[in-house]
Amino acid sequence: MLDTLARPLRDARISVTDRCNFRCVYCMPKEVFGRDFAFAPREELLTFEEITRVARILTDLGVEKVRLTGGEPLLRRDLERLVAQLAAIEGLRDIALTTNGSLLTRLKSRLLADAGLRRVTISLDSLDDETFRRMNDVDSPVERVLDAIEGAADAGLGPIKLDMVVMRGLNATSVVDVARRFRNMAHIVRFIEYMDVGNTNGWHLQDVVPGREIVELIAREWPVEPVEANYFGEVASRYRYVDGAGEFGVITSVTKPFCQSCTRVRLSATGEVYTCLFAGKGRDLRSLLRNGTPDSEIRAVLANIWQKRDDRYSEIRSEATAALKKVEMSHIGG
Repeated sequence: MLDTLARPLRDARISVTDRCNFRCVYCMPKEVFGRDFAFAPREELLTFEEITRVARILTDLGVEKVRLTGGEPLLRRDLERLVAQLAAIEGLRDIALTTNGSLLTRLKSRLLADAGLRRVTISLDSLDDETFRRMNDVDSPVERVLDAIEGAADAGLGPIKLDMVVMRGLNATSVVDVARRFRNMAHIVRFIEYMDVGNTNGWHLQDVVPGREIVELIAREWPVEPVEANYFGEVASRYRYVDGAGEFGVITSVTKPFCQSCTRVRLSATGEVYTCLFAGKGRDLRSLLRNGTPDSEIRAVLANIWQKRDDRYSEIRSEATAALKKVEMSHIGG
């Protein structure tokens, strides 16, 4: 099934909660998501059974991979129960999780792996503890995340992808340190350009460190060369160290958009479907799930949404589009 730009539906990003225990400056700034911020009431969140039902229908439409996101997905109690339900869906070949790592204990990693989780992506914005605490803005230490990386690897959830959002003036000086730490390891660091997701993170183009500059910083230390994508729709441009010490990726949504190969649909924790990370509004599915609508009709709704999809925000980004009302990343995940 293709959209209007001939892009197939292959991936689903499913948010299980809009809450997070971090207040990262590029995602949920504390001055907006403060103590009085009204998150979605529990009864408005999709149940695990409702999420599984949507995932099963999406798989029938061509989805092969599901990634669980948030907010911070590990704030959702007994998440391994959802993973087990998803793992039972015939045709769904990959289940992954994106987390900030602060709640990913060794026990939780084992429970998730045993339930059927295949891979995990962990956010790591700096190895410098002071910088890391400044980025998450809740004084959470980087050592906790490093422990989570080790525990997840021991549980078989690798190779682990490590996401670093690079912001000029905050953590750009940490790029080489992070690259050095994970050279000669199976983990793959992905350096991400700071994006204008939502309308609350104070995004300015001058704060973006272009992917080209990130590669140049690393190449000054070790020779690197580009590598072909693993599959159509892979968001990161791949590079490997010439000396054989592994690889890293760069996600360039701002300076080198990849809209033409985007194969992702997003489901919010409260049941709205979005066809772009930068979308302004979604289509409500929760009411259909709860009013007795049969799977065949929900399938038709989802198929219609995808077949009419024409999103390419990053390709047409301008001062005008940057000011448009957009859903917050904490609502639909990254």
